[in-house]
Amino acid sequence: MVNSRYIQSLSPTEFKDTRSGFGAGLLLAGQANQDVVALCADLTGSLKMGAFKEAYPDRFFQVGIAEANMMSVAAGMTIGGKIPYTGTFANFSTGRVYDQIRQSIAYSEKNVKICASHAGLTLGEDGATHQILEDIGMMSMLPHMTVICTADFEQTRQATQAISKIQGPVYLRFGRPKVPVFMKADSPFEIGKAQVLTEGNDVTIVATGHLVWEALLASQALEARGTRAEVINVHTIKPLDGKTIVESARRTGCVVVAEEHQRTGGLGSMVAQLLAAQHPTPMAQVAVEDSFGESGTPAQLMEKYGLNAKCIEARVEEVMRFSATHLT
Repeated sequence: MVNSRYIQSLSPTEFKDTRSGFGAGLLLAGQANQDVVALCADLTGSLKMGAFKEAYPDRFFQVGIAEANMMSVAAGMTIGGKIPYTGTFANFSTGRVYDQIRQSIAYSEKNVKICASHAGLTLGEDGATHQILEDIGMMSMLPHMTVICTADFEQTRQATQAISKIQGPVYLRFGRPKVPVFMKADSPFEIGKAQVLTEGNDVTIVATGHLVWEALLASQALEARGTRAEVINVHTIKPLDGKTIVESARRTGCVVVAEEHQRTGGLGSMVAQLLAAQHPTPMAQVAVEDSFGESGTPAQLMEKYGLNAKCIEARVEEVMRFSATHLT
């Protein structure tokens, strides 16, 4: 049964990219707080920052193809009370500028919002050099950093607004392709609080980002075969809502974690650490298996690298078999 508190439809008619949700949320955040400023590294159109630029030209700063400089400028702007949002591709928001983020932003808890588009394999045809799959791990390991990965347009809009209201550095991860809009625009959104989208007693599916929709599709298919899956949308990866995950694992007895990220270092690793410490539970992962990506359409890459509903279903069946065999 769908938890209507969060989901508007499992048969969506609207498809939007999450980067457009960021653009919409940035404009609203700017309207609500005049201290919100935006910096972009020559990708205004790709990051959908044009509406903010037009509305607040004196609060928009085009730094050019100089991502490291952008992070340093953003850190400096916080000293004057500004709330800078930086915008570029996820690869350039993390791997290219990690030293600046670590030394100038995270270390001194600067109030910078690092907004990263085109994350993961679904960047598509641009290929492996741009498809960063390590960013969640990189940013989660930094002290003081909040890490958020959103599921659809509406949730990205909500998150973009919400991060302006908390103090400290934030990494906000979203994507390029158009995906189903299935979350309610007015659903409760709280940083650090996971969302139980469907309730079930047989298996827990913990998902983030684009894999949340795939987890919901998998839960539908599983229910048709008599398996009730509890789907948890972990939009905030750090701080992780361990309470919700552990409570679900206690009920179901097995867990599958799904993410568009490397198997090591992402949400799956954090959930595994959590369960090992608080409630050891059989667990499987749907993630990229220690590999770089390649050029292709988002759908082709998600299929090849095993990041879709079909693969989630397979992992569910595997972990349930293991649980039934070894824990009875």
